[in-house]
Amino acid sequence: MNIFFFVALVLLCVVTVAAPWRVVSEDNEEQHRLLVNMTLVKNARAGGALCLDGSLPAYHLHRGFGAGLNNWLLQFEGGGWCNDLPSCLERAESRRGSTRYMTKFEVFSGILSSNASQNPDFYNWNRVKLRYCDGASFTGDAIFDNGVIVSPQTTRLHFKGQKIWEAIIHDLLPKGLGKARKALLSGCSAGGLATFHHCDNFAKYLPTNASVKCLSDAGFFLDGRDVSLNHTMRYFVKSLVTLQGVEKNLNRNCTSTLFFPDLCFFPQYVLRYISTPYFILNSAYDVFQFHHTLVPPSADMHGHWNKCKLDPAACTPLQIAILQAFRLDMLATLRPFAIYSGRGGMFINSCFAHCQSESQDTWFEDDSPRINDKTIAEAVGDWYFSRTRSKEIDCPYPCDTTCHNLIPYPRGQ
Repeated sequence: MNIFFFVALVLLCVVTVAAPWRVVSEDNEEQHRLLVNMTLVKNARAGGALCLDGSLPAYHLHRGFGAGLNNWLLQFEGGGWCNDLPSCLERAESRRGSTRYMTKFEVFSGILSSNASQNPDFYNWNRVKLRYCDGASFTGDAIFDNGVIVSPQTTRLHFKGQKIWEAIIHDLLPKGLGKARKALLSGCSAGGLATFHHCDNFAKYLPTNASVKCLSDAGFFLDGRDVSLNHTMRYFVKSLVTLQGVEKNLNRNCTSTLFFPDLCFFPQYVLRYISTPYFILNSAYDVFQFHHTLVPPSADMHGHWNKCKLDPAACTPLQIAILQAFRLDMLATLRPFAIYSGRGGMFINSCFAHCQSESQDTWFEDDSPRINDKTIAEAVGDWYFSRTRSKEIDCPYPCDTTCHNLIPYPRGQ
């Protein structure tokens, strides 16, 4: 039986402090944390590039230095999607839909770290985190207005992810991005999905002699059925694409080929049309796809999967077989890319994880996850700098003893 899946959400912890950017030490941590200040895109309003609630979009920039002065890494923030008015209205009153609710400083770690021992290939690049406030992976272009007050500042919902992407790029170009010699567009979860939709466009903004490549972390969301054989993700995506006016911003080669153009929101359909070199970082047992798409609450009304979701060791033999089918479906979908993409890279491990590039312990530490004794940071660096072939596929669970498996937080935390 062919089983695919879907996604849910993600993303990360942020900390508030009171200086532009600084390195601080925590009592219980040996690591230092780099905190980077938010920059609002002040010219965005003129072009209608606004967050869901009408607030200005934003990014965090930490300048490169030394040999990395003219190199740029842009990282899309993730954080799920909204596909109907109630969920988008709720999102507009949170940090997922408004910069008014976002903390003004972001921790830069993992692929964003400025420490050479923690991020050996990209530590001295200009590193940018693009804040996520539109709910459609930076692809929407529509407005909803029925007079309902979303917040004291607005009565509209702005589905303007595509415009936000363009506004941030145009804000960064005169700050040095327009003269980049090397560039990497990356992202995590919904941000990883955004890289599939903006990779080739990103390359067009940069000098023709620049080395431009793209990386998706936990963004390869599959189009398939859940354990009750429903197309949970497909229906979700269709409503999202319709509500937020996404279809016109999807890859035209893809939309002109598929009978249902909205399916081009899925990476598996658009990947073949991306010409810029691409790296796919994903867990074959992505924990959020497992919990919210393969086995969403609607497909497990009696909670038969509850223990398995909390601890893979508690899964029944049948549940393990379904999870192995999950993995095989992902590998089968990626097989053409693995075989025929001469400039592509992969790191598909067998950890119950989600988003492994921004967390230092999974990106590059002594005990970080490995495939063939290679960390994620080493695999990405080898691929970007063409040091060696970098297409790593892990053995099936439970063989990988280097994994940092995630345990989901209780609802509401």
